[in-house]
Amino acid sequence: MQNRILYVLLSVVALILVVRASVFTVGEGQLAIKSIGGEIVDANFQPGLHFRIPLFEEVSRFDKRLITQLYRQEPFLTREQEQLKVDFYVKWRINNLRRYYEATGGTEEVANDRLGETIKDSIKTVVTQRTLQQVVTAERADFTESMMKNARPAADQLGVDLVDVRITKIDLPQQVQDSVFERMRATFKAQAAKLRAEGIESSERTRADANKQQTEILADAARQAGQIRGQGDASASEVYAKVYSKNAEFYSFYRSMQSYREAVGTQGDVLVVAPDNAYFKYFNKSQSQPPAR
Repeated sequence: MQNRILYVLLSVVALILVVRASVFTVGEGQLAIKSIGGEIVDANFQPGLHFRIPLFEEVSRFDKRLITQLYRQEPFLTREQEQLKVDFYVKWRINNLRRYYEATGGTEEVANDRLGETIKDSIKTVVTQRTLQQVVTAERADFTESMMKNARPAADQLGVDLVDVRITKIDLPQQVQDSVFERMRATFKAQAAKLRAEGIESSERTRADANKQQTEILADAARQAGQIRGQGDASASEVYAKVYSKNAEFYSFYRSMQSYREAVGTQGDVLVVAPDNAYFKYFNKSQSQPPAR
């Protein structure tokens, strides 16, 4: 009886082990391959529970999320054979699991190494086409676009999607740094001088235009003022003529009063004139009131 119970327990344990060995799970962030002797049987597994034949079929799981790999101090030569060292990183993810497994054996380190070599070749192609100054001052977006364009076909051969490549640091030898910075300083100085000269020229041109406009405006204003003044004088003369024709004596008296006010109307003025001069004829009259109109 005890032996029978032992056999049952052993059978149950064996069944549990067989069932556990026959099932496997694929997570939301995973990809899986089922293979026999290294040959792929199935590579299209959705997240969830799946089955396999124990001892014959092997299951390998891979991360389908974005993978980032950093590469440090990689040496490159520019077009003028100046050496520089570059730090860069690569972001990639698996987009063809079967091709990825066949190309790398499913090993992430192998994929990083081969992808790194591909990116290095792309950077080398881009750098060797430029001078050191062009590399240092180049727009990173143009640089990255050129690298991605050269590296994507090789990345496709590995079964991965090349998401991003970024250069994080460029190191130059000290003597090269001094030379580059001196050339950059001279270039920027020349550009500043050019911009300054263009600014002065534009300022002078603007000032000349403003002076011309000022002269034209003042001349036009003087012309209009002369016309208005002439019209005013003509109107005044016309009024004076009408007044004179109506009462010549009153007109003469009024004009004399205006002349007195302008000639001796300011404090401290001195006017030397004979008392019997015709200029003061209205002062010499015995009547104190002006003539009737």
